[in-house]
Amino acid sequence: MAGRTRRSFGRLRQVKPSLRWQASYVGPDGLLHNAPSTFQAKDDAEAWLTDRRREIDRNLWSPQNGQADEPLVTLGEFAEAWIAQRDLKTRTREHYQGLLDVYILPTFGATDIKLIEPASVRRWWATCAIGKPTIRSHAYGLLKSILTTAAGDGLIGSNPCTIVGAGTSKRVVKIRPATLQELEVLVGAMPDQYQAMTLLAAWCALRFGELTELRRMDLDFAEGVVKVRRGAVRVEGGKFEVTTPKSDAGIRDVAIPPHLIPVLKAHLSRHVGSGKDALLFPAVHGGHLAPSSLYRHFYKARALAGRDDLRWHDLRHTGAVLAASTGATLAELMGRLGHTTPQAAMRYQHRAVGRDRAIADALSDLVRHGQVVAQTD
Repeated sequence: MAGRTRRSFGRLRQVKPSLRWQASYVGPDGLLHNAPSTFQAKDDAEAWLTDRRREIDRNLWSPQNGQADEPLVTLGEFAEAWIAQRDLKTRTREHYQGLLDVYILPTFGATDIKLIEPASVRRWWATCAIGKPTIRSHAYGLLKSILTTAAGDGLIGSNPCTIVGAGTSKRVVKIRPATLQELEVLVGAMPDQYQAMTLLAAWCALRFGELTELRRMDLDFAEGVVKVRRGAVRVEGGKFEVTTPKSDAGIRDVAIPPHLIPVLKAHLSRHVGSGKDALLFPAVHGGHLAPSSLYRHFYKARALAGRDDLRWHDLRHTGAVLAASTGATLAELMGRLGHTTPQAAMRYQHRAVGRDRAIADALSDLVRHGQVVAQTD
């Protein structure tokens, strides 16, 4: 809660989280007048009130006194600077800009940032990206983050984004992981050069961008691990950009289930160049594999497996379910998946030292014993 200071004339209010000071007073006209901006120091806010009191005492007061003409700062201008000043990955920057251009700026782009109020945010939210819960929550979260910075800079007194739960979304699609039999049919129906990729997606729960950037040097058969150090993302213009994994926790060594080792060795000999930098799963004409190039094969394969609902990313979820069926703890699963905050990942991976190999061995046991993973929502 913001702090208030009682005075004989005017009011002072310290605003969190910026801790800047707001000044206001009731003028001779009986109306409340606010200082045109907040103040870094309390003394400056008090000086502004003192000047207004002197003007009233000397009959020199007018409602415009103390209201210095400030340059208009629109939400569009502030948002542009907000994005430019942040160290964002290209894909994230494009995502933010897309949210701004399509969902935020048409409503607030030309609006003075000081005039955006909770009521106007609620009106915008009521019609924003209806039917697209994830995009809707991302747009609200971005607007809230931008205005949080504006409040911290003293441009506005408080953040008008006050809708509880608007920045989160519930999963609409319930993921049903593939069974071992479905996975076997799926892999068998994929072209030979993509079978190992499909197996790694499921059994090692790797993301598409991580898989498409894997190179010969990232397979360590001596240790029995795949080293995830980079990811490839498609950016504006159809080009691919090599970057770090989705989060710091995504940089990890994932133990390979032993039954995959012969498959991967055969894949290297048939489909991968001899150089250590050679891509494991390149496009037909070289370079990074585009999602569309893989999906046209994947869609046919999933149909043969009787799983038209299965998405490529669901193979990662399948890998998590398979690993969980071995008795792996939540901490071990998060370490294997690289799917957590950096701080939590450090704790999880510390706990899981030595256990990832046991998880990988147990995954191969599922194949040897012919066990089937139960289907869950």
